[in-house]
Amino acid sequence: MLYMPFKALWVTETETGTFERTIIDRLIDDLPSGELVIRVHYSSLNYKDALSATGNKGITRKYPHTPGIDAAGVVEICRNEQFAVGDEVVVTGNDLGMNTCGGYGQFIRVPASWVVKKPENLSLKDCMTIGTAGFTAACALYKMELMKMTPAMGPIVVTGATGGVGSMAVSILTKAGYEVIAVSGKSNAMEYLQHLGATRVEDRSFVTDFTSKALLKPKWAGAIDTVGGDTLVTLLKACQPEGCVVSTGLVSSPKLDATVYPFILNGVNLLGIGSAETPMAVRLIVWEKLNTDWNIKDKLPAIAKEVTLEELNATYIDSILQGKIMGRIVVNLNNL
Repeated sequence: MLYMPFKALWVTETETGTFERTIIDRLIDDLPSGELVIRVHYSSLNYKDALSATGNKGITRKYPHTPGIDAAGVVEICRNEQFAVGDEVVVTGNDLGMNTCGGYGQFIRVPASWVVKKPENLSLKDCMTIGTAGFTAACALYKMELMKMTPAMGPIVVTGATGGVGSMAVSILTKAGYEVIAVSGKSNAMEYLQHLGATRVEDRSFVTDFTSKALLKPKWAGAIDTVGGDTLVTLLKACQPEGCVVSTGLVSSPKLDATVYPFILNGVNLLGIGSAETPMAVRLIVWEKLNTDWNIKDKLPAIAKEVTLEELNATYIDSILQGKIMGRIVVNLNNL
């Protein structure tokens, strides 16, 4: 079976500079080098995947290419003593799906240093519902708590709360005992976000300040922000002393037009998460948190929508770029 063709999403660049997506047959011998060949059971859709799938050269330098920065499956060929054939494993980030053929194929071949054994209390599908989005949210809370953040300090704001990182952040923070203020521009988000554990649901105006004030009256103990731009500036200005604001995204803007006053007067901590390059020692700690103390398995069915590779290609890659996705899209690569 390992020598039979497998299905993969294949993005090609035409002579005119446009990009086309098709599902083709590939061979394992065509995959890049690596110590582990993994049969992918599930992948997931992230904004970065959609950029790669539509030809963004800032994400993927060379085409043709198979996107998919997340993959969960079973080891089929192993040339590393830390793993064995039959192990259930998870790969998120590193170079997977960027310049290395990714999880939108039924097989991947990767270095062992990218691979984590599946947490025992989570299924392969659970791990892909979490995926890079949930891992990023968990890394954000992990870093906040390294800075001594506790639930007793007050509420945490989550912006872009219906997106992948946002949905996961609301759920994980709630599980960890925090009061969560979820911010979303979607008018139909209330019931969904309350189900995930949000104490309050607010419109985007809640974190938008149009004054020129360098500081605002403190309203929150911290935030996990997916938006950037003016929203991130407002989160910093209205954060209580010694609070933590984590930047995880730039849906609105990559620019930060802020003063230093939140930092030098209130001691606010601006933290960053680059989850793709997270050191393995930290990866293992964060996944163990997701397996135990921050286990949100009961919330995952509400967050996940399972689709086929064909449905991903036809609908959902474009939908996430248009801001139409709520929660997480999980791609089932079994039985194609």
